[in-house]
Amino acid sequence: MALSFFGIALFVLLGLGSDHGSAPSVHAVTSEEVQITYGTVLKLLHEKTKFRLHSHDVPYGSGSGQQSVTSFPNVDDSNSYWIVRPQPGTSAKQGDVIKSGTIIRLQHMSTRKWLHSHLHASPISGNLELPFSGIKLGIEDASTGTHTPLDLGSKFFNSRVSCFGSESESDTGDYWRLLIEGSGKTWKQDQRVRLQHVDTEGYLHSHNKKYQRIAGGQQEVCGVREKRADNVWLAAEGVYLPVTGSK
Repeated sequence: MALSFFGIALFVLLGLGSDHGSAPSVHAVTSEEVQITYGTVLKLLHEKTKFRLHSHDVPYGSGSGQQSVTSFPNVDDSNSYWIVRPQPGTSAKQGDVIKSGTIIRLQHMSTRKWLHSHLHASPISGNLELPFSGIKLGIEDASTGTHTPLDLGSKFFNSRVSCFGSESESDTGDYWRLLIEGSGKTWKQDQRVRLQHVDTEGYLHSHNKKYQRIAGGQQEVCGVREKRADNVWLAAEGVYLPVTGSK
């Protein structure tokens, strides 16, 4: 059952406030020009397909076996909510605005795991497996016994996006650089953005390639190392915390 805006707001007040100081006032909004601050709970809308970034407690069946990430067509699903968090070790705090170029983390609200990426191939579009035995990374063709070296710098390699860790477990694989399209300097609800993974340099990406079994009807989400129309996102539904820091 989807959570109402009231339920999300209550979660922010009771849950986030206990970890980040006193609980602020919150308000659900849909208007343009609303600042996105740390602590905001939101859904990310894939601009081209109108699906929302989504996760659930279902692991990938291959590769890392970490919690799967997809994009989801329904508006009212609670597993599409993400909490915007700062990079650890910085002075950023709840209520601060977020400038273009800043490294952020996205925490899945339901499972408390972090949006993550790494050098495993994406399940649908990657069509690769990375053999980590030894130092020769590449593609093995079982029919011919040949090994094709994999160029990790190739922009055509689609890396896997997953959810990983917990409240107390997070690493650099959870770091995403916010890149605002156009002239905007701080993240607002009406702005087109890209999220570039710091370790792999892949942009958070989705497309109309859909899963048939484990997440039937949901789209693949992966990392792609070139700018495309398919890696643009917008902040959609959510609870947006008021600005408390300086702009």
